[in-house]
Amino acid sequence: MTIIARYVLRETFGAWLVVTLVLFVILMTNQFAEILDDAAADQLPRDAVFGVLGLTSLRYITMLTPIGLFLGIMLALARLNRDSEMAALAACGIGPLRLLGPISLLTGALAIGLTWLSLFRTPDAIREIEDIKARAADELELGVLQAGQFTTPGSDDTVIYAEEVVGTEIRDVFVEHEDEEAGVVVILAERGRRVQDPGDGDVSFVFYNGTRYEGNPGERDFRIVEFAEHGMPMDREDEEEAEIPVEIKPSAELFGSADPYDQAELQSRLSAPLSLFALMLLAVPLSRSRPREGRYARVGVGLMIYITYANMLAIARVWMEREQIPAWLGLWWVHGVLGLVGLFLLAREAGVFARSRPVETTA
Repeated sequence: MTIIARYVLRETFGAWLVVTLVLFVILMTNQFAEILDDAAADQLPRDAVFGVLGLTSLRYITMLTPIGLFLGIMLALARLNRDSEMAALAACGIGPLRLLGPISLLTGALAIGLTWLSLFRTPDAIREIEDIKARAADELELGVLQAGQFTTPGSDDTVIYAEEVVGTEIRDVFVEHEDEEAGVVVILAERGRRVQDPGDGDVSFVFYNGTRYEGNPGERDFRIVEFAEHGMPMDREDEEEAEIPVEIKPSAELFGSADPYDQAELQSRLSAPLSLFALMLLAVPLSRSRPREGRYARVGVGLMIYITYANMLAIARVWMEREQIPAWLGLWWVHGVLGLVGLFLLAREAGVFARSRPVETTA
């Protein structure tokens, strides 16, 4: 690699790193505040805060790498334009097409890493976050009992009142439970404790030294039983089988699926590394500024193009999910349009479309 190629590569890499880190810190600061709110509301275990934050960071890296590279290339080459280094390079015969060499090396390396993140690590991270939140919900369900309050753990057909709650043990307990066969069941016990099956997570209570009353209100036929130990499972409310979110499905499963939502998700994951090359082709010609333009004159234009590009990808995904466009067209046409625009601008900067003037001869 030549000295000039290494120089351009170093400048581009530095600009990409700075842009990506700044955007990453901004987004992670906001995400950290949201995670702390969830932990304060007992929706997330406090010891899992930094674990969830680390898993979330993988998703943000996947999202920020394309825009970071796009702006990094523009800012790096714009500085070379401002300091007249691009003019010096052009005088040495190094034009926009020659600059694509070192920039392509950086883009290729980032594309390899982004492919791994997008296809494998990020879906796994989202799945781990969902598992942590599900475990937190189960633990919260176990901890709803509060002293001196009527609570309904599990389903709504059971009400429990305890004068005192110490860990998993409750004292001076009143329980009312509606049973289809026995009618209304009322339990008075000196104490009880909460038990969770480690296998399936089912919750039950064991009561000690109490009395069980069962029967139907308004009737005289009641059954009264005194007990030393009495167990009662807590029925959870029937929940419809939740559909697995497409974001956490393994990429191997998406490859073999004909579902339009799965196909749209797969193409979205592949779009992350593919967008790096389309944005690279566009960033090089956009970074060239006119003599009296400021260094950041084209950055605003670049941001508008990127926002339009991202929105078109989102629209194309919706069209795929609704089967308004075929899967073979999918999101690829958006990348194709942007890539063709970038190639056209590159060719124009390289003078491909410049008309050669006829050489005048004198007699």
